[in-house]
Amino acid sequence: MTTSRADRHLPMLPPDRPAGLSRRALLAGGALGAASYLLPTSLGNARVPAAPAATQALTLAAGETQMKLLGPDGPASRVCAYDGTPFRTLRFPRGSVLDVGFQNGLDEGTTVHWHGIRLPNAFDGVPTLTQPLVQPGGAYAYRVPLEDPGTFFFHPHCDETGQAGRGLAGVLIVEDPRDPAFDAEHVLCLKDWRLAENGGFLPMSEPDGASKAGTFGATRRCNGQPSLALEAPAHGEVRLRILNLDSTRVMDIGVDQGEAALIAVDGHALPPIPLDRLPDGVWRMGPAQRIDLHVRMPAAGGQVRLADYRAAKLYEFATLTATPSARPLRPFRPLALPAAQVPRADLKKAERLTFTLQQATDAAISAAGLPPDDPLAKALLDSLCVGSTTYWGIDQLSWPTGSRRAVPPPLARMRAGRSYRVTVKNGTRYPHPIHLHGHVFEVIGSSSGRLPRHLADTVLVQPDEAAEIAFVAAPGDWVFHCHILEHMETGMMGYFRVL
Repeated sequence: MTTSRADRHLPMLPPDRPAGLSRRALLAGGALGAASYLLPTSLGNARVPAAPAATQALTLAAGETQMKLLGPDGPASRVCAYDGTPFRTLRFPRGSVLDVGFQNGLDEGTTVHWHGIRLPNAFDGVPTLTQPLVQPGGAYAYRVPLEDPGTFFFHPHCDETGQAGRGLAGVLIVEDPRDPAFDAEHVLCLKDWRLAENGGFLPMSEPDGASKAGTFGATRRCNGQPSLALEAPAHGEVRLRILNLDSTRVMDIGVDQGEAALIAVDGHALPPIPLDRLPDGVWRMGPAQRIDLHVRMPAAGGQVRLADYRAAKLYEFATLTATPSARPLRPFRPLALPAAQVPRADLKKAERLTFTLQQATDAAISAAGLPPDDPLAKALLDSLCVGSTTYWGIDQLSWPTGSRRAVPPPLARMRAGRSYRVTVKNGTRYPHPIHLHGHVFEVIGSSSGRLPRHLADTVLVQPDEAAEIAFVAAPGDWVFHCHILEHMETGMMGYFRVL
């Protein structure tokens, strides 16, 4: 998915018009009124620029379209997409504020969650907790400040297994004029599809998958294609933005026949790390995680191959071919992105908390409720947003499933502006990519020693591993969950209440 600079920005609405509703050789062997916005009294860590010129008004619609995922001669598949464009890509400069008029053209309720963006809690897109479910034909207004540059995305936060499983996700790229110049850039969206031979969808979730590693798709695609043939100038510098938009699959991303370095994780810069210096020469990324790579192209005619080395059968999802150019061959020095400017936890003063990821059952979960005077004590989750069975939990609490629809108590109560160090222990046999809404956290390390220190919004915790993260709390009710979507919908979700 490449975009020319001329196509990188959406047309703006008139200001007086309201927004409408290698691994080398395989390891060597209806909510708001049309013109109204729900503006919270505190914006927390998201600072909205006051300059009117920074505001960008746009409309965004969820609906259905067709894709030839089974090949040009195969049957078309009816998928979900924003604005009729699979993996709709938005690009805006850092410092912009998006006034988004969202319209729901699906036949069921939905919302928009702005994954990885620090924003006011009211616009986080979690039904009941932060906003009402947007019913079919309904609309909602979001205000999204883009304070942090990088690679982000947006997706629904109700019936995610169904809606995101059918493709409902868009890419949000926040550009920074301070970035170094690259000769080419490519956006690569990786996703499995649960397709039958007739192009229709298989059940998105099966009990044996939901209760274990997840229900996998058999049709692997990159930007909707089996594999991409891309080009870049010989000896040129290429930026790759790679997004794992799958519902289930953990991937080991590696590069063969080319120099490459990891320069950002979940959109945020880190000191460049050559891939060959990472464990096994790959970056392991779970669903919802993103990485930016700097790749140096070989001589003209040479190729760089990008692949997932974790799969039982190597999946080569893109090939970069070097085209003739006058660029001289130079030593490879990875280009560093500007250092991230986000709230950083005071590790010496931070309060320490620990949460354990567990397998659970309906009979084993806690029945604790909210105090009667809590604003959410009588709120009921929409039945569409509740899974059918409980398989997972966090510290003996599980998100409601089945007939249980009451909002559960928070996993923790925190204070805005304070620093927290959170240890996430995985007591299960399966990996879990754990995402915290509305925050950028620092991954301090893990018990396996596999993870370098970096900033992120999602951390992949391996079986029997403990990962430590740290962040400065922002006000609101912020969801904390596994991004293997079946795990989330069958209990592995909770929230932090920050006052």
